[in-house]
Amino acid sequence: MAHGLTEEALGNDLPDGLDSGSLKRLGFAAGAGQVQIVPSGDRLVAAVGLGPAGDVTTDVVRNAAADLARAVRKQKTLATDLAAVSGIDAADATQAVVEGISLALYRFGYRSKTGSGGDTDTLAKVTLVGSTAVGIRVAVETAVAVAGGVTLARDLTNEPGGSLTAAAFANRVRRMARDAGITVKVLDEAAIKRAGMGGLLGVSRGSSNPPRFVELTYTPKGVAAARRTGTIALVGKGITFDSGGLSIKPANGMMDMKKDMAGAAAVVGTMSVLPALAPKCRVRAYMPMTDNMLGGDATRPGDVLTIRNGKTIEVLNTDAEGRLVLADALAIASEGRPDAIVDLATLTGACMVALGPSIAGLMGRNDRFLSQVEAASEKTGERVWRLPLPSDYRKMLDSTVADMKNIGGHYGGALTAGLVLAEFVGDGIPWAHIDIAGPSSSDADEGEWTKGATGFGVRLLVELASSFEKVEAE
Repeated sequence: MAHGLTEEALGNDLPDGLDSGSLKRLGFAAGAGQVQIVPSGDRLVAAVGLGPAGDVTTDVVRNAAADLARAVRKQKTLATDLAAVSGIDAADATQAVVEGISLALYRFGYRSKTGSGGDTDTLAKVTLVGSTAVGIRVAVETAVAVAGGVTLARDLTNEPGGSLTAAAFANRVRRMARDAGITVKVLDEAAIKRAGMGGLLGVSRGSSNPPRFVELTYTPKGVAAARRTGTIALVGKGITFDSGGLSIKPANGMMDMKKDMAGAAAVVGTMSVLPALAPKCRVRAYMPMTDNMLGGDATRPGDVLTIRNGKTIEVLNTDAEGRLVLADALAIASEGRPDAIVDLATLTGACMVALGPSIAGLMGRNDRFLSQVEAASEKTGERVWRLPLPSDYRKMLDSTVADMKNIGGHYGGALTAGLVLAEFVGDGIPWAHIDIAGPSSSDADEGEWTKGATGFGVRLLVELASSFEKVEAE
């Protein structure tokens, strides 16, 4: 049994099996993230710290549940009152507990049974102690679905680039769409050429693996068009491996580049969840997929690419490839005139320099829509920070031979990348660009994150779709 305790509760009457004096002697002070396991007869009892009662939030509860899961992952069963005693909304706390436990127990790998590091978890059953009201049951079902979407995004992102080629990625998405009951369309290289996607073709030019472009559509069942809350378009960067192209990365910079498709993976994870949660808005997804390699006919610095909407880009650095494939996808998404567009991309190291490894950069246009994205971030704990898109920085992209260059110079790299993307979003369409270069992966287990891919963005996008309201153009 695991009991959640605030710092104030530690000095009061404690549940059976826990003694405040013993806990304090063991160093347990009910601080957020503390877990202390003590024997009680033929069972183990865990005290889980929540910190000061006034500071308890869904993030605190989710992280506490994750810490608890790691501490007891070798046990067979777990019962916990963590949600019930948190002091916050019961449904929100329940969803946070289920998400925290589920995501903290995630594992991915190709270890053999005889190899090192092959320890297996045995926790097979978790019982939540507390209310059985309908709202609580719905919260559990929602959390299970969302955790499944995050797990899918992590699995895709953790998959080696040599096995998750663009074709393999598209096939995985096709199977997911079939199972989930959403519409899918996959364009092969010939169809991509007919569609005039010069950015995607330019990046894939150095690869022996042909590109793909995948479209997904979720349409709410039983909701008449007049009663829908609108249409959101999601765009995800799907670079399955990024060598940098002819502007090749150094060896250390290439080690994690199988994760350069984390934006597309998050979009796929989000779309997989929507039929179960049934938001009232329609959601369309667009994912350009290719690797960025150094084949004999790879795009050269100085080449000019023509994007789907007719604008041209001079490629001066082939390692700034994400904005090239996203340009095509944003142009196609804009042609459908959605009520809003969100793109997710591991786009720039500059954003990590600005915000560190755990916070995504948020840029775009239409303050009211960006505020909805921020509200979804606040609720789910997937942090974003709004950055500007200064119009006077646009001149940094000026080219002597094309409409723009694909790089803007040494400074403000996250902002100039966002300004490139802005050129391909239709006039008047509310748009949010989320640079997830930092939080798309983690170097260590922390909270609900596990080492490797985090699936960042799935929970945020699911919440955004569930709460979306159309806004007027600014």
